[in-house]
Amino acid sequence: MDLKRRINLRIIFLALTAILMFLTMTVRLWWIQTVDAAYIMGKAKWDWEKTLKPKRGAILDRNGEYLAFEGKAYDISVRLKPRDERDQDVLKDPYYTAQVLSPVLNAPMDQLLKYLTNPTAKVVELGRYGKKISEEQKLYIEKMQYPVLPNGEQVKTNQLPGLIITETTRRYYPNNSFAAHVIGYMDFDDNPKMGLELQFDKELRGEKGEMQVLTDGAGYQLPDGERKYKPAKDGLNVYLTIDRTIQDYVEQALDKAEEEYKPKSMTVVVADPQTGEILAMGNRPQFNPNTYYKGITNYTNHAVGTMFEPGSTFKIITLAAAIEEGKFNPNEMYQSGMYRKFKPPIRDHNNGAGWGEISFLEGVQRSSNVVFAIMGYDYLGPEKLKSYFEKFGIGSKTGIELPYEQKGILNNLMNPRSQRDIAVTTFGQGVAVTAIQQVAAVGAIANGGELLKPHIVKEMRDPLTGAVVKRNQREVVHRVVSEATAKKTRDILETVITGEHGTGEAYEIKGYHVAGKTGTAQKYDDKGRIMEGQHYIVSFIGFAPKDNPRLLVYVVVDDPTTTDSYTTWGRKYVAPIFKSIMERSLQYLQQMPDSAEAEKAAENVTAQAVASVEQVREISMPKLVGMSTTAAKLRAEQDNFAVSIIGTGTKIVNQLPAPYEKMVPGAAVTLVTDRIEGTKMPDLTGKSLREAMELASLMQLQMSSYGIGFITQQSIPPGTVLKGGEQLQITLQPSSDQPVPLPDANHPGSPDAPAGQAGETQPGTTNDGENAREAAPATGSGSPGGGEAGPGSGNGPPTGTAPVPGTAPAQGTDAVTGAVQTGTPGVMQAVPPGSAGAVQPGVYPPVYPGYQGYPPQGYPPTIPVGNTPLPAGTTAIPAGGGQGLPAGQMPLPYPYPTQTVPNGQ
Repeated sequence: MDLKRRINLRIIFLALTAILMFLTMTVRLWWIQTVDAAYIMGKAKWDWEKTLKPKRGAILDRNGEYLAFEGKAYDISVRLKPRDERDQDVLKDPYYTAQVLSPVLNAPMDQLLKYLTNPTAKVVELGRYGKKISEEQKLYIEKMQYPVLPNGEQVKTNQLPGLIITETTRRYYPNNSFAAHVIGYMDFDDNPKMGLELQFDKELRGEKGEMQVLTDGAGYQLPDGERKYKPAKDGLNVYLTIDRTIQDYVEQALDKAEEEYKPKSMTVVVADPQTGEILAMGNRPQFNPNTYYKGITNYTNHAVGTMFEPGSTFKIITLAAAIEEGKFNPNEMYQSGMYRKFKPPIRDHNNGAGWGEISFLEGVQRSSNVVFAIMGYDYLGPEKLKSYFEKFGIGSKTGIELPYEQKGILNNLMNPRSQRDIAVTTFGQGVAVTAIQQVAAVGAIANGGELLKPHIVKEMRDPLTGAVVKRNQREVVHRVVSEATAKKTRDILETVITGEHGTGEAYEIKGYHVAGKTGTAQKYDDKGRIMEGQHYIVSFIGFAPKDNPRLLVYVVVDDPTTTDSYTTWGRKYVAPIFKSIMERSLQYLQQMPDSAEAEKAAENVTAQAVASVEQVREISMPKLVGMSTTAAKLRAEQDNFAVSIIGTGTKIVNQLPAPYEKMVPGAAVTLVTDRIEGTKMPDLTGKSLREAMELASLMQLQMSSYGIGFITQQSIPPGTVLKGGEQLQITLQPSSDQPVPLPDANHPGSPDAPAGQAGETQPGTTNDGENAREAAPATGSGSPGGGEAGPGSGNGPPTGTAPVPGTAPAQGTDAVTGAVQTGTPGVMQAVPPGSAGAVQPGVYPPVYPGYQGYPPQGYPPTIPVGNTPLPAGTTAIPAGGGQGLPAGQMPLPYPYPTQTVPNGQ
């Protein structure tokens, strides 16, 4: 009875428990579906909202060549503390990690150690050093995490635990400092700084997208869940009016000038005066937008953001105004030297001495201040003069698509302290302009009298469809003078260069009619006083061809470093810049010379221009040294060069051909990285001796050669991985169509001369004396030559088998003179030792980056007998970090065990 009762009670208990659990689950389900529904739904949506980042638009030149673009990059951070007790991916050796990353990230070791030894952080970033690194840097770091041993086996254990590599994007500027102030740059936080990056940030940035997905509590998307998606809209591609080739000419001319006389600053603007398009714009000092963080000494685009006294180049406006108003008679006479209406009087630039009584035309050619004061102040009057200055755009912004443009200063005309202040503006004093204002104003004279709005942006295109979204057209602000006045002004400006009394003879370009005006302006200190000593801004603005100008070039040089008199600065420092840019650009644009004399002088260029655009276009080899490997390769390929890269580093340290050499599309270009080890030996077959010598030098090989002609054999097989310093022997033979010079028939060594007696076999040498023109064959028979052959001489090979055996007469009697001639050792190719020597009981291991940049390779290869891995008495270089060990000891790279090298071996 008791047993049955206990069983029933248990059944009742289990039933009640089951009922209670069912009720609990039912209530909980009801609660989730009703009371908590809104909260849970909202939480799910919040967890899976994602912002979609658009791709920033590219900046390209007028021909579609990239000047700035967005590409893949990576951020590096380091986990210092584990996420939980099972987490093994955490930093273990701060010193070793810093030692490996330092050369890869170009970061000081002490700075990296500060990040990596942070006592409180769980995860640290590496400052700017670990932000937006390149693909090459990322791949190198990954190789260091899991290095490959010499036997081909990959290490399984992560040698750099704790590294976190996250994919991101960055802005790339493939041409480095090329037009840097025009393009601007993006900082590491993706903020635009300067130039077009700032001016068109909205158009380039695009529009963000977003995605919202409804998921369950585990994070999985619900089958019938709500989904919202708005795609990102990529930024527009901005095409400039800049022509990369002409910009190259500007950069090269400025580089040369900066190197030679180091002026305080320089500015060059090249424009098409018929359209107002800016074809090139350069500044010095400059900077590299890829490495802006290294310091920028000049943030200002001087062409638009710097105001200065223009000096005599401003006289062009006064001259045009006087011609338009009928106030200029070229034959009218005046007394040069001083204009005495004011105190102090206005003086000509030769300290007021003048040139006696001269004509107005001669006064313009000599750049006389007095004649312009007469035309502007006396004949036109202040009001008319002010009106023309304003019509030419002085005192107003041009509206060019660049930030921080200045409007210039005409205060002396608006609120003059004296009438003299008005008079001096006629020749460019007491007025401040920008370079772009001058270009626009003089451009009106060049194009027939219309002031055009300058443009540096040609159009904007959709990056997906290529459709033009916006295009800038030729934009006339207003007419400033008649076509007749513009033509007459151009004719007079040409005489400034070609006339007997002209000041611009140094700017003449043979075969082209160049018109323009020189300028020299004194500089003022911060208190508005003229600076003591030789402190001047010298300039020249000119256009060509005179009757239908294709180009206008304005060059401004501020304070060159020189002891020469400032009166020579124009022809010495400004003229070479102007002429180089103008002449090369005209030829590039296939502008035919103006005269038969010039056609004859430039017949090669013009003939090629008629035949083929590609043939006439000489490409200047860009300067690639200092660029990243990726950027340099991309830059060279833009000119259709065939690029070969030597080394596995991330930075270019040498190049072949040298910068600025004349090239043609398709030419071979070799780039050398900052890490030679690991590169593969190229196939030299068919190359010339000169090409081989250049390549050997770049690859740090010791080269010897035998024969003439073109390479047929090489001792290091193509594809062999190089370490640097290897011995390379090459054999050259004439091509089938290359004649081989033979000795005179009467001279020993010719085919018709009697054979001499065979000499002794000498390993590793041959004879190339006067009486034995060819090396002896390997069979042991004597080579052609006259006289008795003496014993051979020369150095034998290293330990191992001998090189090509053979006989070579070392001495013989000259058949012509009878003198005994002794041959010199030849250069026949030697073969390596036939077998390696014994292995030393310890070897010199490779070291990690931070010392010589070698990658970890585990156990190193053996070293033959006789080689000395560690000189006696020296201190070993630590491989895995730490202090040097005593002579004769060398630890293998971390984490491999230590082996010892006998002292002195």
